[in-house]
Amino acid sequence: MNWINIVYSVVSLGGLALAFGIFLTIASKKFYVKVDPKIELIADILPNVNCGACGYPGCDGFANAVVEGKAPINGCVVGGQEVADKISRILGVESAAVTPKIAVVQCLGGKDIAVSRSKYYGVKSCKEADILGGNKGCEYGCLGFGDCVDACPFEAMYINEKGLPVVIEERCTGCGECVKACPRGIMALIPQNQKIYLGCVSKERGKDVSNVCKAGCIGCTLCARVVPEGTITMDGYIPVIHYDKVKNWDELQPAIDKCPTKTFVVREV
Repeated sequence: MNWINIVYSVVSLGGLALAFGIFLTIASKKFYVKVDPKIELIADILPNVNCGACGYPGCDGFANAVVEGKAPINGCVVGGQEVADKISRILGVESAAVTPKIAVVQCLGGKDIAVSRSKYYGVKSCKEADILGGNKGCEYGCLGFGDCVDACPFEAMYINEKGLPVVIEERCTGCGECVKACPRGIMALIPQNQKIYLGCVSKERGKDVSNVCKAGCIGCTLCARVVPEGTITMDGYIPVIHYDKVKNWDELQPAIDKCPTKTFVVREV
């Protein structure tokens, strides 16, 4: 009797397995969605770091979007011009220029320069600290807990001894993840060939800035007055460099020299 039950059980399970197998085979054929081979070709040439800088969930998502015409062929900032050119050949379209970018830190208010208004004992996260107002006198200043560093998928950043993030330029791909992670808008992407930028995002003026940071822009407008007209204009108390009007970087040297707080940053390019 026991053997009969065992045989019956085996046959029953085998029959169910066979039935499910047949069902799955039919279903896979019936509901099969043909995948454009171009998607796989494009996915193979992407960096596959899945950084999300393109705005899609990973490299496979970007490959699908490009083939469907939803994403530009030059949308992979990590792959740069080389990848854009390869995608254009796969799709049989004209290539598009890629402007290589790099991340920069728009704050010079390290521990030795910026005033701290309190001790912070909470979660070591810029996002969490910002919700509580932060521990710095400058409400626009870098909080220094390294959310941007943690977000970087290329290990292209670190926090220095002054409590400020530093970008390792030779590793930076301009993916923009650090920009998204910063709750105070201190991280920015600029063209790799841009030599000069402002190291401050404070919207305050004069004394309000100098009371909390020795390197903050005080909105004196002096920089805008010593360069060719229209090259630098003021947006409130923050100077804006109009790079399309800069013929050569030497034109901005007077602004750098005259800035009383030395807030302009000059890169080696």
